[in-house]
Amino acid sequence: MSHEPGQTAERPARVVVTGPPRRHHGRGRGAPYRPRTEIHEQTTLGHTYVRSLMRTQLRTALAVFAVLVALVAPLPLLFAAAPHGRVLEWAVLGFCLYPPLVLLARWHVRRAERHERDFVRLVEDQDR
Repeated sequence: MSHEPGQTAERPARVVVTGPPRRHHGRGRGAPYRPRTEIHEQTTLGHTYVRSLMRTQLRTALAVFAVLVALVAPLPLLFAAAPHGRVLEWAVLGFCLYPPLVLLARWHVRRAERHERDFVRLVEDQDR
């Protein structure tokens, strides 16, 4: 196309083409994207999924550990300051400490199971 001086060339309009991401990691042409496959094949994305679950579980465990330390750490000071230490030790260690520990353990197990369910739901929802 030749242009005469003073005239501008008409450019075609720009078009953005979008579509679902295509990932071919040796699964064959047209194979759907599956996070479970990413995890099984230990790709970078699969590793990221698993590390996310592990970080969430670690945060829950650290929270439980912090509460456990807050419950148990002051006990030696309490026992040392008490005039009748032996009776108090047995009462606290034998009866008063177990209910909070059982509740803490139940909370931890429920949170861990919920994190795992959420992880499975995340992986399966993207699988469809």
